[in-house]
Amino acid sequence: MPSAPRDTLTTARRVVVKIGSRLLAESPAGRPAAIADQIVALRQRGVECIIVSSGAIALGMRRLGLTARPTDLPGLQAAAAVGQSRLMQHWEHAFGVHDVPIGQVLVTHDDLGDRRRFLSARMTLRALLDQRVVPIINENDTVATEEIKFGDNDQLAALVVNLVSADALVILTDVEGVRDASGVRMPIVRDIDREAVPVAGGSTSGVGSGGMASKVSSARMVTRTGVPAIVAPGREPDIVTRVLAGEDLGTLFLPPERILTSRKHWIAYGAKPAGKLVVDDGAARALREAGRSLLPAGIAAVEGDFELGDTVSIATSAGDEFARGLVAYSAADLRKISGLQSAAIEARLGYKGIDEAIHRDDLVML
Repeated sequence: MPSAPRDTLTTARRVVVKIGSRLLAESPAGRPAAIADQIVALRQRGVECIIVSSGAIALGMRRLGLTARPTDLPGLQAAAAVGQSRLMQHWEHAFGVHDVPIGQVLVTHDDLGDRRRFLSARMTLRALLDQRVVPIINENDTVATEEIKFGDNDQLAALVVNLVSADALVILTDVEGVRDASGVRMPIVRDIDREAVPVAGGSTSGVGSGGMASKVSSARMVTRTGVPAIVAPGREPDIVTRVLAGEDLGTLFLPPERILTSRKHWIAYGAKPAGKLVVDDGAARALREAGRSLLPAGIAAVEGDFELGDTVSIATSAGDEFARGLVAYSAADLRKISGLQSAAIEARLGYKGIDEAIHRDDLVML
């Protein structure tokens, strides 16, 4: 049983390591080589590592002679197309020195938002790990659109943790960790919303798209499944091995007492909502405070066009999303039975599935 919070990292046997764009842009060959050396050493100790690598756009910008990150989507996609092959060349060389094979995995949010494709990606990654291959994962920026972009690779890394059932997430960045209001590093964060969110800002580097706010958000996603996350200074020598040895570096985010199953984590963060249900105040209280299922009687409005089993967001009458779930009826049917008692479902539809619009087992509070 671990005796201290950081001891939880020393027992990790499968780790997702995310490297930020700025770290790779300032040392495109040296940084992958240093990370590869550490991952090979960890593998010899029985620790599997999956890399989520930013840097394609940054390397593409350099090759194209751009001084500023493109703001339009086609410009970003073009830079990614140029930079992705260069990025993989650096990783191939870094691991090739150790005769360790790597595998490129490019994904979009649609890939992980669809349950079947999510499970397919999980099996592919497991096969790579079984073959002693180091997966190098990146968002497929070349084809991603505004509707399917993760927004940054911090969120992608958090989803990969659930995808591969990892024991820890290590986010390498260009700062020492999360700093409090006085500028002092916070070694441990136990309550993300109270401690970290108020002091986390966005990206100011002009290279990446994340910033500390996205890293804190990703830490929240990961810790909700019971997995610790750490934001660590990527310029420190041997940072990955030292962090996993329990050294006091970076900011460690600890899981809360109540955690989500892998399936519910996918509902909350992996699946893309196909629509929205607006509920009345009574239904919102029943979901939040009493842990109830959502009944048709509590639905005030149905937005979007979705089918049975799709993911939808659940919002208050003021428009605040507070939950997500898998619907037991299509949008067309829910429009017919919204506001009705469950006993009236069959008379209105001509059939009845279940009493609930969303069963509690298929519902997650955000």
